[in-house]
Amino acid sequence: MMMRPLLLSLLLLWIPARDALAEKPCPPAPAAPAASGAQRDRGLLWRISKNGRSAWLFGSIHLGRPDWARPGPQLQAALQDSDTLALELDPADLQVQRQLAAGLSRPLAVDAALRERLAAQAAAACLPEGALAALHPLMQAITLTMLEARWEGLVSSHGQEMVLSEQARARGLAVVSLETVRQQLDALLPADVDEARRLTADTLEQLEQGKVRPMLRRLVRAWEQGDLQTLSDYERWCDCADTPADRAFLRRLIEGRNPALAARIDALHSQGRKLFVAVGALHMPGPQGLPALLAQRGYQVERVALPAH
Repeated sequence: MMMRPLLLSLLLLWIPARDALAEKPCPPAPAAPAASGAQRDRGLLWRISKNGRSAWLFGSIHLGRPDWARPGPQLQAALQDSDTLALELDPADLQVQRQLAAGLSRPLAVDAALRERLAAQAAAACLPEGALAALHPLMQAITLTMLEARWEGLVSSHGQEMVLSEQARARGLAVVSLETVRQQLDALLPADVDEARRLTADTLEQLEQGKVRPMLRRLVRAWEQGDLQTLSDYERWCDCADTPADRAFLRRLIEGRNPALAARIDALHSQGRKLFVAVGALHMPGPQGLPALLAQRGYQVERVALPAH
């Protein structure tokens, strides 16, 4: 399945640590960041301008490595030029955290076979028994997918939203949410119970067949290199959109949220705020991506080249 919204990154911060005495192979702890060396810019950055004022639009990723704990020089400069950081959800907002804790436990009855598959993948992820039991089954499956990233040295605590939120607060910037937890949950968890069960089973199948890590590697490499074309082609190569229902779900989860995100960005800009906006990179490509939608709203949109590495 695809890289999920920020609320998953928040959830992963609360997952119990793996049992250090477990005999089965478990994901390694993230490597310590390098003791020295200049910070590098990663990701995708645009400068957007309207009514004589400019803002920044950054395509982020919700997982990261310890070496990504500080933005590179161009992102630092963009933050310095801003007075407000706008995220999908503010990870430090206590109301967001409370709503998240309540919303992730939506009930959904599943059969014994699906419960056993979820339990098997939780054990493979080295989670304590029952660690995810309170969550909606689809949320359990998605969380397990995200936890698979640990094998690639990727963790939620170094996701760009976490990094930028810490940086913004250290600089005295305001931090605002572009969405509500309810909006994200409604996009993520289908109201139709049969669709929710099917998506749960499909997500588990991705894990069981070993498809998640290659997808994560390619996605993270494309983000790190600012490769917008590869991100544009995500649906073609992710091996997660094989049916019309899968493709419809992906579009609802990504493109379906973009008009409201663009409207909220425009409203904040109209208030006179100097914005630095960070939204998941998969929301950026194509005619329904945020740069295109903001251009339709009268913004001049200019891609900022970040150094290749």
